[in-house]
Amino acid sequence: MVPFAVAGTVGWAVAGLVLLVFFRGWLEDNEHADWLWTCLAGFLLGFVGLAFMARHDRRRRRRRGS
Repeated sequence: MVPFAVAGTVGWAVAGLVLLVFFRGWLEDNEHADWLWTCLAGFLLGFVGLAFMARHDRRRRRRRGS
């Protein structure tokens, strides 16, 4: 499960960077600057998801081991 959380976190980071570098002017002109905040929120919440998935994987390994 951890790779899915990492992929999602990286996906939000890449989307945010692409929007920031290539589309910032367009976003501001069309009043869509909140998309950058959405990417930041997705990136930060990805770390929460990563913690949950790491705990889930640890517990699953422990259950299968016993």
